[in-house]
Amino acid sequence: MRIDWVAWSNPVAVWWVFLVTVSAVNLALLGCLHWFFGKGRLASERWTFRLDFMIVLCAAYVFGCAFRATLPRADVQRICLFDTWLSSVLVGRSVATIAELCFAAQWAIVLRQLAKVTQSDWARNTANAVVPLILIAECCSWYAVITTSYLGNAVENSLWTLTFLLIAGAMLRLSIDFSGIVRVAIGLAIAGIVGYLAFMLTIDVPMYVERWQADQSTGKALLGLFTGLEDLSTRWAVTHNFAAWKDEIAWMSLYFSTAVWMSLALCGFGLLRHHLPRYRRTSTDLRAARIRTATVIAPITRRAAASRN
Repeated sequence: MRIDWVAWSNPVAVWWVFLVTVSAVNLALLGCLHWFFGKGRLASERWTFRLDFMIVLCAAYVFGCAFRATLPRADVQRICLFDTWLSSVLVGRSVATIAELCFAAQWAIVLRQLAKVTQSDWARNTANAVVPLILIAECCSWYAVITTSYLGNAVENSLWTLTFLLIAGAMLRLSIDFSGIVRVAIGLAIAGIVGYLAFMLTIDVPMYVERWQADQSTGKALLGLFTGLEDLSTRWAVTHNFAAWKDEIAWMSLYFSTAVWMSLALCGFGLLRHHLPRYRRTSTDLRAARIRTATVIAPITRRAAASRN
């Protein structure tokens, strides 16, 4: 792999250095988590299997994203930065599928654990829906890269958006049942998800819809199953041109940084999972919170009613 094209005057080179640097930091953070889990194992053997499983899921996502960040590619366009078979869409999409299913499984596990503590059917049902929805999204992604139809990408990312909308709703409901650091953690997760949803709805999904509509208007011919599989495994075009990458830079930068940090945070959830009951609000606390909320809202409601009259 040649890197003689890397120069500070090339925005694509600066972007690639950023991706590699962030990936190195993420791998270091994963190592720190593994060390903390090792200490926790000595303190409480009964959590070993679950903690190790979360580490495996997180490691799959972190390493998968590091691989894809080091060898970036745009799947439908078949473009990449390095001339190697590792840059083929077949390899990259396979790694992404495994990594993203592991990420989805992390969310399902965390939601299921929170639902168990709070007896929340909403959170439990959401947890059960996460992995199936992402599995369907992965199928749509494979349809896109095989046929080169951006419609598959549009549906895929719409399903990711729907999934995290459901997760945000479940987390919002769960925030009522906790206090202290757990409630703060849930609040931060909700804030992150809201930012993600805003990006997907205003930038990412519309981008793929526009690309699909542009292809439709030009009558672009789609590839068939076997032709597409051969094409995605054998064809890749190396380009360091900013114009070719400018629409990919935003989502890839966020994906290989903030999304990975979320995966690491979900993995770190295992370190305090057995402390959850301590931060569970009692029924008395919940009643008091409802009374305080009603006390604040009631005057506002009365003033609004008076102004209408």
